[in-house]
Amino acid sequence: MTKLSDTQAIILGAAARRADRIALPLPDSLRGGAAAKAVGAMLAKGLLEEVEADMRKGEPVWRETGDGHGVTLVATEAGLAAVGIEPDTSAAPEPAPKTRTPRTGTKQATLIAMLRAPDGATIEEITAALQWAPHTVRGMFAGTLKKRLCLEVTSEKVQGRGRVYRLAESGEV
Repeated sequence: MTKLSDTQAIILGAAARRADRIALPLPDSLRGGAAAKAVGAMLAKGLLEEVEADMRKGEPVWRETGDGHGVTLVATEAGLAAVGIEPDTSAAPEPAPKTRTPRTGTKQATLIAMLRAPDGATIEEITAALQWAPHTVRGMFAGTLKKRLCLEVTSEKVQGRGRVYRLAESGEV
């Protein structure tokens, strides 16, 4: 069994009492450098892990990632075991997220087809074909394609053409 400090035991015990196993908020007495040191040690030992915070659910944020997102701290199975809590194997596994597929004949389907073409597509080519503003195209890349459809958009500079965007080979839709 892992030897825990009193602080680590308090943090993991509090996380174990929460259904989502989030370790935040930390005890009021733990601030600044002391909090960073305690959490760093727990991350290194695999007792906690950083996961993207769901801001829509109001999950507390441990640190900002710099791109408008944040991460929260969640107790791992090892962390729960360290405070004497066995993993709950009776709970049904979480259902897999629904695979989203675009309807045919839509602008989204056209965009995906353009990005799957061997030559890819530039922002200018996409805006001309779909009658969208450039910021709309970039928003589709980051929002719909990346977050909702789990597709990876890659880019590279091509001589005489500019930045060309493509879907990574692993993207299946």
